Amino acid sequence: MKENSESSSEYGDISPISEHILFEKYEIGRLLGCGAFAKVYQARNIQTGQTVAIKAISKQKIVREGFVSNIKREISIMRKLHHPYIIKLFEVLATKAKIYFVMEFVTGGELFSRIPKCRCREDLTRRYFQQLISAVGYCHSHGVFHRDLKPENLLVDANGDLKVSDFGLSAVTSQNRVLYTACGTPAYVAPEILARKGYSGAKIDIWSCGVILFVLNSGYLPFDCQCLTGLYQKIHKGEFCVPKWTSPGLRHLFSRLLDTNPATRITVDEIIQDPWFSKNYKEIKFHEHENNYKNDGSGNILNAFDIISFSPGIDLSGLFENFDNSAAVESDRFITAETQESIATKIGEVAVGEKLTMVKQGDWKLNLEGPNGKLFVGIEMYQLTESLAVVEVRSYEGVWKKRFRPCLNTLIYHPEASVE
Repeated sequence: MKENSESSSEYGDISPISEHILFEKYEIGRLLGCGAFAKVYQARNIQTGQTVAIKAISKQKIVREGFVSNIKREISIMRKLHHPYIIKLFEVLATKAKIYFVMEFVTGGELFSRIPKCRCREDLTRRYFQQLISAVGYCHSHGVFHRDLKPENLLVDANGDLKVSDFGLSAVTSQNRVLYTACGTPAYVAPEILARKGYSGAKIDIWSCGVILFVLNSGYLPFDCQCLTGLYQKIHKGEFCVPKWTSPGLRHLFSRLLDTNPATRITVDEIIQDPWFSKNYKEIKFHEHENNYKNDGSGNILNAFDIISFSPGIDLSGLFENFDNSAAVESDRFITAETQESIATKIGEVAVGEKLTMVKQGDWKLNLEGPNGKLFVGIEMYQLTESLAVVEVRSYEGVWKKRFRPCLNTLIYHPEASVE
């Protein structure tokens, strides 16, 4: 197998043993796809003959971009989930430069590639959605909330069944705990995440399921705008138009799934009881099991499953022990009722004390730079409503949350203190 020349500096050969064999266990086949931080290959277990998919992740890239916690989270979550509609993670291997996810090989590709140019038939839409809710309900019952559900993260196997993948943004918590971390893909993100009110992981997954169902039925997104500000406004207001071919039962379900009020948004249990959803629905029965894997004892391979299985704190720090994480990227998002001028003024005051220079990139974009123009903080603002704006921050070396965020409490909009 030969890698593309343009990425060889980041990844090099996939195998530390030879060009075709990974750890004397997996024969590497064709390249299936490339992402920002990883390449996915088809491979064969030499011992069993089983076809698998191997995701090769560059440690250097994920450390540089601040995604270490996402990888650790994905490993620990996928270890505990065993469901027919969730992709299986067989084992995790690592070298000094890379981490390898050995996963179930799914032949059908992404759900998006299976959606016709216009839309899916309603019976097929229902079938996919039933499988999605089965998987999501299972995750929620185990205290796992995906937080980035979208067709790109849904695969289809040879039998035409869904497989939920990519748990890198998932959260593990109790059903009643409130989450605050900004996450998700803009077109699929729930309005309460934009408003930074604190949110239920279960409720935002339901919202994303509603967007996915809409795409399956319609062939297009319910909330779509080339301008991010316009997209945020539509999501915030819950503005969408159901196509004329949509059946009355499905129209009603959309109104419950895409309810901008999370308190009244439909739950998984209520979805299962919904007349449109329950047609021909059969709850699947399966036996959960734990897969047991053994370290091969070679010394240069770190098997994360061993760490997860025997460490009470699920300490995965060893995966990244050879990398410096000081330059990790952090992100933040909050709602404000202040004008961009007021926000810029306050940030500028703090920047002076930190010996950083504030550089305006436009009315709604700021950079905070150090000596020689080194970027420490990038800030973008988007108008959400006439009186509210979204502020998004990308920061390097921990500057924002340590120095700036504590000084901005008076600028942050707190909806619980307002009168609607």
